[in-house]
Amino acid sequence: MKSLRKLIVILFIVTNIFHSVYSQSQIVDKIIAKVGSEIILYSDWREQIAFINEKQKNLSEDDECAILENLLIQKFMVHQAKLDSIDVKDEEIESQLNARIEQILQYMNNDIKKFEEYYGQSINEVKERFRDDLKSQLLSERLQNKVLGNITVTPKETEEFFKLIPKDSVPYFNSEVEIAELVIKPEPNEEQLNKAKEKLQKLADRIRAGEDFGKLAGIYSEDPGSAKQGGSLGWMKRGVLVPEYEAAAFKLADDSLSEVVQSEFGFHLIQLIGRRGNNINTRHILIKPTVSDGDIENSRKQIDSIRERILKDTIPFEIIVRKFGDKKSESYNFGGQIVNQKTGNSYFEIADLDPDVYFAIDNLKPGEISNVVVSNDQEGKKYFRVFKLISRSSPHKANLLQDYSKIQQAAKEQKKNEKFREWLEAHVPRIYSDIDPLILNNCPNLQIWSAIAKKG
Repeated sequence: MKSLRKLIVILFIVTNIFHSVYSQSQIVDKIIAKVGSEIILYSDWREQIAFINEKQKNLSEDDECAILENLLIQKFMVHQAKLDSIDVKDEEIESQLNARIEQILQYMNNDIKKFEEYYGQSINEVKERFRDDLKSQLLSERLQNKVLGNITVTPKETEEFFKLIPKDSVPYFNSEVEIAELVIKPEPNEEQLNKAKEKLQKLADRIRAGEDFGKLAGIYSEDPGSAKQGGSLGWMKRGVLVPEYEAAAFKLADDSLSEVVQSEFGFHLIQLIGRRGNNINTRHILIKPTVSDGDIENSRKQIDSIRERILKDTIPFEIIVRKFGDKKSESYNFGGQIVNQKTGNSYFEIADLDPDVYFAIDNLKPGEISNVVVSNDQEGKKYFRVFKLISRSSPHKANLLQDYSKIQQAAKEQKKNEKFREWLEAHVPRIYSDIDPLILNNCPNLQIWSAIAKKG
């Protein structure tokens, strides 16, 4: 069981929302476990096994038992969150469902037909299919944060944690780099902005003349996540929508139309469907202004000029980023420094870099600047980057001097796991739970979940 527990950390158990597409119809289903008011089906377990087996081949029986243990913990967390009156609002679920669908559509080049072929359902059907799973995931996360949110690790605890690692088990780190970037994205010119506004204004005139908003949204809106739903964004609380959209929407009366509203996404025509306190239900039509070849060439000239200035002047790179960089890029708020999404820190192993980044910084020394790199966003649109290599480490065994932040994070995760396990062992016996005897015979690690074992 140890091999899988390195893969599946007990903390932050996440349902594979939008990724599990295994057919349950081929499995003879039955309830194999109960945790309070929650149940686990045999198909739930086999689906998780199939999903994880894609990432880690040749799972053992112990691994499969560990997967079931994680499912039991997840169900317990959902049950306990309900007992503790932890709440997740419908509008928050709707917002996250929309965001996740939009992200998937971007990966599919906004091809709704491809989306429906992949999932075998319409966008609305997929949302309904995963709504309860997402709510369970959010409830579980809220409870985990409540139990573990205030855990910290002192420098002394970090050192003690490292000293306890056997010498032959100290991890070996590959060469790593820290990188900063300047991002310049082409912006549409005034002519293209006016064309987009005029197009949306004509649609507004057609709606005011009696045409159906939802039908026009389905035909013309360039927001793939909502277009097929007649432009509907569902119920949203204040603070979720982009400021320009939200400010205009909250001023509307029911069923009324806004003027053309500009945001970072383009131009919106908004209709208010309903209001409940600080929650609104709206639909919109989005038109994005076109970026011309001339706009792209202007951005290329701009970043070439900025790069030359960086090379000639002594202005810090982060100052250049804050003055000229794209404010919507993730790295902008960190002075251009790129954060590794896998680890949450600023270090990247060479093998984890995108090819265009790798080739740009491969021959650089710390402090040097790359040539201009042409990249494409998720919609296939061109933008430009210049990289600065901040640091490059040689392959080495972990040590406190070079790797303190990583060792501290590992110590913190261990402390969280220990506290979480203690919390589970104190709370699980208080609620009713049971597991199929046949499975229990093969998975002794699940004894704590057995009603018979609890009575004994």
